[in-house]
Amino acid sequence: MLIAVIREVSAALERCELSYLPRTPVDVTLARRQHRAYREVLETLGCRVVSLPELPEQADSVFVEDTAVVLDEIAVVTRPGAASRRVETESMAQALAEYRELAAIEAPGTLDGGDVLRVGHTLYVGQSARSNREGIRQLAAATATYGYKVVPVEPRDCLHLKTAVTQVAPGLLLINPAWVDPRAFDEMDFLEVDPAEPHAANAVWLPGGVIYPRSFPRTRERLAGRRVPVVMVDMSETEKAEGGVTCCSLIFRVRT
Repeated sequence: MLIAVIREVSAALERCELSYLPRTPVDVTLARRQHRAYREVLETLGCRVVSLPELPEQADSVFVEDTAVVLDEIAVVTRPGAASRRVETESMAQALAEYRELAAIEAPGTLDGGDVLRVGHTLYVGQSARSNREGIRQLAAATATYGYKVVPVEPRDCLHLKTAVTQVAPGLLLINPAWVDPRAFDEMDFLEVDPAEPHAANAVWLPGGVIYPRSFPRTRERLAGRRVPVVMVDMSETEKAEGGVTCCSLIFRVRT
């Protein structure tokens, strides 16, 4: 069984952290409606959804991906690069303790889950403004026992590594080569986003299909050309907060 941990949209979403996008008005009511539809898609694609309560004062708390890296054997609770987000990890750790042994990133390390792309037993980790060398080193130390290889990658001009690249099929990465060098990834095939849609590389790959934003129709056609099955979602409001579809869930299998 797949578990998808999500969190309800905060009333403070308009006060989100922004690094690369201009601040524009966010419709929180619409964001919540879109988030409910996102939850329904997760359920349709086979996930049992665990919904954590809203953190009304934590603007970015809907973006649960950044608070932990959940692998088959262990969950590593992160120390987000934005200090305003660090309070979110306590409740996430409590939720994950039911399913996994826990480790944690400690100061001075920082790590956002949005910077961690897992491909098999390789963890590609973006060395970004949110994830530093020490955080990456601690992640490598916590996961080495279980056979994971950590490969630092340097994204550019974007918030997280998974803003620039995600996996959408076996051996296939959806990528914006302007934001990350494809040569960083071993033995993978690549599908480039349409140049007019630079944020289009973020997608959630599940056994039943790929969750993908409606905002990027040109890249959607490229996915169709590679016969990647796509389920479209409208996430316009969380996109204004620099959030992609991966950001809004932590997905992992229940261990038997």
